[in-house]
Amino acid sequence: MVKLDKIYTRGGDKGETSLSDGTRLSKTSLRITAIGDVDEANSAIGLARAGLPKDHSLTEILARIQNDLFDLGADLAMPGDDPTDGNLRVQENQVKRLESEIDTVNEPIAPLTSFVLPGGSDAASRIHLARAIARRAERTATALAEAEPVNRFALHYLNRLSDLLFVAARAENDGGNSDVLWVPGLTANSK
Repeated sequence: MVKLDKIYTRGGDKGETSLSDGTRLSKTSLRITAIGDVDEANSAIGLARAGLPKDHSLTEILARIQNDLFDLGADLAMPGDDPTDGNLRVQENQVKRLESEIDTVNEPIAPLTSFVLPGGSDAASRIHLARAIARRAERTATALAEAEPVNRFALHYLNRLSDLLFVAARAENDGGNSDVLWVPGLTANSK
């Protein structure tokens, strides 16, 4: 269990921070940027969740995802890519659970006939924002994986997360009926 008596340590005053194994890295390193992007996605999901009633079907899903994203941050904070190495790592079953939730949330939604603009209801707009931030976290984690070993399930999780958030936003737009649809070239010839 984590116990923090003191919030500031001054350890990062010179622009470095520590990984779980004690390694010191620049706060601008790709690994620390990926951890920060995951944290930002988690914060955006928290904002989206705060706008939903406590008994809403997405509330429990989003709460579980927020916990998973702390697992994912811990995974990234410990160098290595072996999900069985005894460190806290995202596992395949977490990815599969997201896939199942995507299918469940998406099942009653009308199929897409156009690309969807991020917007619609307040709840859908917040979820779309979280989705866009989750996509950035995925891009950063993928760039990290191109440079250093990263648990493949962490990458899979981030990819599925943005898919889940997309269908969740559509669900919040009256099952897709109130989606804001892209109209190609809508203002291209306007004066």
